[in-house]
Amino acid sequence: MSPTQVIVIVLVVLVVAAVLAVVARQAARRRALRSRFGPEYDRVVAERDSRADAERELRERERRHAELTLTPLTPESRARYAAAWEELQVRFVDSPAETVSDADELVGRLVAERGYPTGDFSDQIAQLSVEHARTLSHYRDAHEIRLRNERGEAGTEELRQAVVHYRALFADLLGGDPLDARVPDQRDPDQHHPEHRRPEQHHRPEQRHPEHASREAQETPVDRPHDVTSR
Repeated sequence: MSPTQVIVIVLVVLVVAAVLAVVARQAARRRALRSRFGPEYDRVVAERDSRADAERELRERERRHAELTLTPLTPESRARYAAAWEELQVRFVDSPAETVSDADELVGRLVAERGYPTGDFSDQIAQLSVEHARTLSHYRDAHEIRLRNERGEAGTEELRQAVVHYRALFADLLGGDPLDARVPDQRDPDQHHPEHRRPEQHHRPEQRHPEHASREAQETPVDRPHDVTSR
């Protein structure tokens, strides 16, 4: 084998090794993006013209997220938010439509206190997706129901689902799940206010005919003290 052939073979091996290294690095970066963004990765890929374009978008989100100054909650602040959420769920019983707006506002305050942007919803979603991607679908669904609620198009069950969706991101941002997942039913006036019941619902003592009462008194034996001396 001539020296020229050896050089050519070496160059080919080096090129193949370089290509394999690039492919392996791209595969590793793709796995890292999939692991970090979860379902958000597939969502962005579906929205973009190509996978490469989608991955550039996700890496850009990581870069911008790194510029944020995120603040962990103190135990006192965490407890305060948890208590506020419990109060919010109780209010759902009497005013479900208003409670959805309150839930959106409470989540917004928590997002801001953690250090995320609160202006444009799309920008907020992009920033949250880096560390909270797995609850973003809940947040999007809650946002859509809230908009329909403002137009007067959301029913009570949809409003209940909105509160559940808000709760998913809220608990994720708290860094735990100290919240009660159950959203109370809307209050039923007849159930909670006895005075609003129909007349036949009130308990009334049974009225007996005097002749029946006299007959029962004659037929019912009268208890007598037991004579312990009788055999």
